[in-house]
Amino acid sequence: MTKIPLFNHLKGDQWVKPFFSQYRFILGLALFLGFLTFFAGGALMFNSGFLISKSASEPENILLVYVPIVLTRAFGIGRPVFRYLERLASHNWVLRMTSKLRLKLYQSLEGNAIFLKRDYRLGDVMGLLAEDINHLQNLYLRTIFPTIIAWILYFFIVVALGFVSLPFAIFVLLYFALILLALPLWSVLANGTRQSQEKTIKNALYTDLTDNVLGIADWIFSQRSQEYVSLHEAHEDKLQEVQAGLRHFNNRRNFIFEMVYGGLALVTLVWASNQFVGSHGGAANWIGAFVLAIFPVVDAFAGLSAAAQETNVYADSLVRLNDLPQVEDDSFDLDTLTVDKTPQVPYDLVIRDLSFVYPGTDRLILQKFNLTIPQGQKIALLGRSGSGKSTLAALMRGDLTASQGSIDLGGVPVAALGDHMAAYMGVIHQEPYLFNTTILDNVRLANPQASEDQVWQVLDQVGLNPMVESLPHGLDTMVDEAGLRFSGGERHRLALARILLADTPIVLLDEPTVGLDPITEKALIDTFMVALEGKTLIWITHHLKGIESVDRVLFIEDGVLEMEGSPADLAQSNARYQQLKAIDDGLV
Repeated sequence: MTKIPLFNHLKGDQWVKPFFSQYRFILGLALFLGFLTFFAGGALMFNSGFLISKSASEPENILLVYVPIVLTRAFGIGRPVFRYLERLASHNWVLRMTSKLRLKLYQSLEGNAIFLKRDYRLGDVMGLLAEDINHLQNLYLRTIFPTIIAWILYFFIVVALGFVSLPFAIFVLLYFALILLALPLWSVLANGTRQSQEKTIKNALYTDLTDNVLGIADWIFSQRSQEYVSLHEAHEDKLQEVQAGLRHFNNRRNFIFEMVYGGLALVTLVWASNQFVGSHGGAANWIGAFVLAIFPVVDAFAGLSAAAQETNVYADSLVRLNDLPQVEDDSFDLDTLTVDKTPQVPYDLVIRDLSFVYPGTDRLILQKFNLTIPQGQKIALLGRSGSGKSTLAALMRGDLTASQGSIDLGGVPVAALGDHMAAYMGVIHQEPYLFNTTILDNVRLANPQASEDQVWQVLDQVGLNPMVESLPHGLDTMVDEAGLRFSGGERHRLALARILLADTPIVLLDEPTVGLDPITEKALIDTFMVALEGKTLIWITHHLKGIESVDRVLFIEDGVLEMEGSPADLAQSNARYQQLKAIDDGLV
């Protein structure tokens, strides 16, 4: 892929550029203090060299070296002071910027959270949060700031030398161009690709590792754990190979830089020896001053090549951040809706000619799908992994927008309801999350105004009253992070209690019994069916345990509704359903 230079991305940047003007005073101060740091370092050695030479010529009076002594002390103190102030100013600017960037990133992701699963893998989002903001921070601290300071120092040195010797100033102008332009350009061309490749492999590792750790059970159950380990090790080997190439090139480039800069010191010595003729005192005292001044400014130029080759990495982060949706909300507010646009009772879900394709792909996940779910009906949604049932559920929640067709709830498109869909549909996932707070607060998340009596009532409906009453602190018992002190069945019952307290007319069960033992699974299914009586129940499941409790069974395959009917009718007339039920019951 052809890389566009970093400055082309900065031209259209909407993330960082606004902070140039907003914090321009701090930015200018940081650059000026950075220049003063290296100026003080060079001036310190310049005065020290002159002082040594002047003192060695046996001055008749101490006053003849008093000024160099004072300046040496001043620049000696000034260098660390300017360095400290420069760090304060530059980090102040960058941290102000990145704090606003993190807020903007959160708002961008939060405002479009329901579309993240469509547009990004989970590892991609975590990679964004973990890497890209840090890359922008490093872009300024390690690349832009040092580069600007180096160029300011470069022009200052050339101009200052022009007052002493114009030919030597022109020579230094060209010689430093080798350090400022040639070596960084070589680094970009020779090592920039490796740098970009390193980031690509790291991001892929991060993404795959995140997704695979979250889905580790699938690898284990499919007996492919060794395949995953081998795949991960292959990616690690590739990363180590690229990093070894980076280190080899960096070591060679650094050696060349040291040789080039050492050559500059030798050339300066030869020039100064010819420029300031004399063996004792007089003009000869300036020889050591000019030669020693070369060494402390090396730090201003040493990191430029390494910084330049990382611009491809920073460019990727800029592009990815600027490709995120802008912070805006196009959905309408339920509070501003007129009565005829508010979902009306009965809350029937009506799906018409629904088709869906994930952006960037050409595979139809759902094709001309039609379905009506009357309020109060319980349905089971079956299908193999990848058949489209989870995508259909996301579309019904309004988390995804249909490519074609429509889904209406009580006469209103579900996508138009936005966050307000939560008032009509509650969801219980495979692994309900409990927060590190009390049982009371965990249940009342669904309805903060609920009384303790209401909480006890819903806990009784889900069969948790005896367990909670037996705890020393009752409802005030603290729940460990993620609810680890509770069993899988208890966590699901607490999640169900939240749903009951929210009193949503529709409840979506997203494979809630995965990983539970058969006894707990059956007890939990019975609890769901009793507690949710009268509500619309959409139960996504991968097997048929407890399927007799629902009103309708839907089987999706390749995005098409292949089988539909009541459990009793299908058990009598559908050979495929009979086979699936026999397999699930362990009879085949």
